[in-house]
Formats: sequence, C-alpha cells, structure tokens
Amino acid sequence: MTQRERARHVLESHGTTWAEEAGTTLEDTPAPLFQLVCLTQLFSAPIGASVAVATMRELLDAGWTTPRHLLDSTWQERVDALGRGGYRRYDESTATYLEQAARMVQDRWQGDLRRLHEEAADAGEFPRRLQELPRIGPTGADIFCREVQAVWPDLRPHVDDKVRAGATAVGLPTGADDLAALVEGDDLARLTAGLVRIGLDRD
Repeated sequence: MTQRERARHVLESHGTTWAEEAGTTLEDTPAPLFQLVCLTQLFSAPIGASVAVATMRELLDAGWTTPRHLLDSTWQERVDALGRGGYRRYDESTATYLEQAARMVQDRWQGDLRRLHEEAADAGEFPRRLQELPRIGPTGADIFCREVQAVWPDLRPHVDDKVRAGATAVGLPTGADDLAALVEGDDLARLTAGLVRIGLDRD
C-alpha cells in the first residue's frame, strides 16, 4: 500500500472531524467558528473525547449557536446542559468559561472570530492570539487549528504531536508538508482528525 493509499484509508475509516461529529458544519462564517471555540473549550478539560462531543451536541440542541445566544442563557441552564452531556466534574467551571468566551468574542470581535484571524500577522501568531480566550491553552489552540484549517487555508498545514503520533502508528510521514502532500487541501483537516483518533484508539 502506498502512502497516498494509506492516507485515503485513514480518511475513509477515521476521517470525521470533532466538529462534524458534534453536529457543526464548519464554514468560514461567525456561528460555526464560535461553535468550534466552545468545542475547543470542552476538549480543554481532562475529559474524554466522546463526552466533549456529546456535550457540544447538548449546547447546540439548546440553541446556543452564537455568542449572543449563549449569553442569553443562565449559568444554571448551562450547568444542566453540561450535565446532560456527561460533563459533570467540570460543569460549573465550564459554564462560567463558556460565558466568558462568548462575551469576549462578542465584545472584542463583534461575534466574529474572522476578525481575530485577520488581526494575526501570520499562521504562527494566530494560535498564540487564540489562547487569550478562557481555558484555551496550547493544546486547545492545536485542536482549534487542526479543525479550522479546513476553511482557513492559510493555517495549513497544521500538524501537532497528536497527529504525528497517529501518523507514526500507521506508517505515514510525520512532517507537516509531507502529510499535506498526500491529500487534497480541504481533506487535510480530516486526515489530521483521523490520525488523532487512531492515536487515541491505540492509547
């Protein structure tokens, strides 16, 4: 099997992004980009991936798809939604972090994270700027950038340690440019998602 064929197999068997699994169709528009911030915050606590995804579905089902919608909710409503998703140990703190992030996105960037993207001088600065949001550190920035590279080509190729671990496990190259060369540009986010899933399965 060639490396390109192996990459295609990863796409077909594991290439669902976290946003897609959670019910967000990622586009270069304000609402899904904010939803990806919320999903990133959920992943940024020491919680299982399946719980983070299930909890994000609860937030979407509650209608909190934009900063303004989330800010219209109460803290207790958010705690209850987090609990329904199985996000129990961190439900109270996360309910607060979600509100803080929504307020920051609304106040600083008028609800549109594309403005933050435009403010960043280059692809290297954007992850650092993203970490100004509550509870998003380097790992969270990697999660966001892995997913958003599907719609922000200037961030490609974004490959981090979790992606490289999965690539090693299936015999693919670990270099960012080498991995990107194996798939069409828009598929790189799905390939990196698949490699992360493979790494998690092995763990």
